[in-house]
Amino acid sequence: MPQYLAAVMVVLLIGTVVCRVVLLRRTGTQAMHFGKLDKTDFLIPPVALFYFYTVFAAAFGWPLASRERFFQSTILAWLGVALCLVGVLILVLSLVSFGDSFRVGIDADQPGGLVTTGIFAVSRNPIYVGFFVFLVGQLLVFPNWVPLLYLVGATALFHRQVLREEEFMRQRYGHLYADYCRHVRRYL
Repeated sequence: MPQYLAAVMVVLLIGTVVCRVVLLRRTGTQAMHFGKLDKTDFLIPPVALFYFYTVFAAAFGWPLASRERFFQSTILAWLGVALCLVGVLILVLSLVSFGDSFRVGIDADQPGGLVTTGIFAVSRNPIYVGFFVFLVGQLLVFPNWVPLLYLVGATALFHRQVLREEEFMRQRYGHLYADYCRHVRRYL
């Protein structure tokens, strides 16, 4: 049962972001800027699709590259489901706090305003924190080398993107962003 719920959580996580992008587009805000500044970002979707397949294959018994598990624990699997839910909740709170400023990628032409309230008063990058918590949860449900590699790789990619976004924010918002950075941590 935890495996099915963890697989559904992947759909919920991605669906939440896609719905927000679509809703913003309906109001005239172009929220999708993925890959506009760095074309290597286009390597991420095929890698993500492999991850999605791996999760669903593990949950539903489809062919996998490896069925080897690091451990077998129902308690840890349920903890993983809980962490996935927490990750989705953090994402939702981030999207609510973002309002119309939400973007996928860096929007150099029409960035939204600097958001420092809501969950952004606790973390400057709550979406990445949410995704990290989610991936840790997935690893507990599917304790295999593939989710472990994805957790490590995604953490590196998240940090790379955070550094790129911080540089943009420093240039765009100047002392307002610097003051925000003095009061709120990068992650937690």
